Amino acid sequence: MTHYIGIDVGTGSARAGVFDGVGTLLGACSAEISTVRPQPDFAQQSSAEIWVAVCSSVRAALAQAEVSASSVRGLGFDATCSLVVSDAQGGPVSIDTQGRAGQDVMLWMDHRAMSDADEINAIGGAPLAHVGGRISPEMELPKLRWLKRELPQSWARAAQFWDLPDWLVHRATGGQTRSLCSTVCKWTYLGHKGTAGEGWDNDFLTAIGLQELTRDNHAAIGAELAAPGAFCGGLTEQAATELGLRAGTAVAASMIDAHAGALGTLGLGIESGQALETRMAVIAGTSTCHIAVSSKSRFVPGVWGPYHGAVLPELWALEGGQSAAGALMDAVVARHAASDELVQQARAEGTRTATLIEQHLHNMAEETATLTADRHVLPDFHGNRSPLAEPWRKGAISGLTLASGTDDLALDYLATVQALAYGTRHILEAMRAEGAQIDTLVMSGGLARNALYLREHADATGCSVLVPDGKEPVLLGSAMLGAVAAGDLPDTKAAMAVMSGGFRTIAPRGGQIATYHDRKYSVMRRMQNDHAAYRALMAEPCEEKMSHTEGPRS
Repeated sequence: MTHYIGIDVGTGSARAGVFDGVGTLLGACSAEISTVRPQPDFAQQSSAEIWVAVCSSVRAALAQAEVSASSVRGLGFDATCSLVVSDAQGGPVSIDTQGRAGQDVMLWMDHRAMSDADEINAIGGAPLAHVGGRISPEMELPKLRWLKRELPQSWARAAQFWDLPDWLVHRATGGQTRSLCSTVCKWTYLGHKGTAGEGWDNDFLTAIGLQELTRDNHAAIGAELAAPGAFCGGLTEQAATELGLRAGTAVAASMIDAHAGALGTLGLGIESGQALETRMAVIAGTSTCHIAVSSKSRFVPGVWGPYHGAVLPELWALEGGQSAAGALMDAVVARHAASDELVQQARAEGTRTATLIEQHLHNMAEETATLTADRHVLPDFHGNRSPLAEPWRKGAISGLTLASGTDDLALDYLATVQALAYGTRHILEAMRAEGAQIDTLVMSGGLARNALYLREHADATGCSVLVPDGKEPVLLGSAMLGAVAAGDLPDTKAAMAVMSGGFRTIAPRGGQIATYHDRKYSVMRRMQNDHAAYRALMAEPCEEKMSHTEGPRS
């Protein structure tokens, strides 16, 4: 029997899963990764620590699955779109302002380059049309611009700049091939122009002050590119020893973690005849990504893309997102006065705090959705990634009282889950306005196991929600890449057809519930407008602000 390994490096851990040829998960394990936050908006990691976590999780997954390394034909990597900086010898280059060794990764959620993103957007350029018209500080070019200006010694030492998924492939094979998935989605590479570097826009790179990246056929950022799943080489002797696998095992061109989730879920039940273009993958964990594919290039303001070949060959992808999803739910709970007692209860009972909150909601009312008529959440606590594309935005909770008990915490939690669903609806509306015909959401990520999150998304968006039977669809997407790289399946579309597995469907309830969500959605949109107005008021000169607030003087 042949097997494939999917490796997923998320924000807080590396995970590995062992799958058979039809996509059955045989074993999965994880290892934690630490994040350093030296100041607000900074989030850093170590590539060396990430690799150790990868190796530990692969070895443990193999042992759990009781699978021999000799049966593993291929492996695929996915990871967060984080920036890795290395020197000419492949060693780490510090991105830390204090020069701490080993801190060579700017995590995707690092927003230190917010002003650089603003300046790039002001300069403009043709590639910006493919990121919704505005580049994000979570993408790599603003981060590189910050590095060049703020840490010139690190910039001078740097020889290679990697997206983390590509660095993992490099670490495993010693090769230099980058994936179209990362370079198109996070580096402004135009994938429809080719894979030999033709997609880099030298005029744009020069205009934004990164002309060094154009040298030597863009060697520092990618001169050779490949579609996800393409064979990128075999495991080196060193990497094979570290991973507990055989040298030469096929390694695939990688994917961003959310895109691997899309690959692992978009094909659910597709043999029924439903077109891929009627679906949107919702990959929901610490953050959420919303990915749809199309045979046409659709330009949606505030939504990243269209990205050619980033998910599936010859198809364009659109990517919306929320910078905080699971992280927002956790933060809203953690800041509440009643959270400590619930956390202690959850530990004592061996369950999740969220489970206790959801049980409490059911004790409050038979129909819980409508409990939040007076409680509203603006979910932009970490900015709005899509479709407003304004990272400066902040969040809010409206309708607070003097109550501080579990009932009040449960309302905050429910209103937050609903607000995230309204954010998904906002993204859907933006895509539909440009011709997308999406009526189905396919779920993956940690929140795909949250029944309340799933129900509220179905009801708030009016879409059917498909939930995979498999527990690890993101890992499955990466394992599909490994099967293609090994030559056992011809392409990623074929892998989807063979390996996707079963699913269940959650239908929207409609009726009065839909009307209720329509009203709450309108409230959230009004809150977004109001908070933008507050920011504008606070940006006015003091004299003008006084004229808004002072009455006539006697």
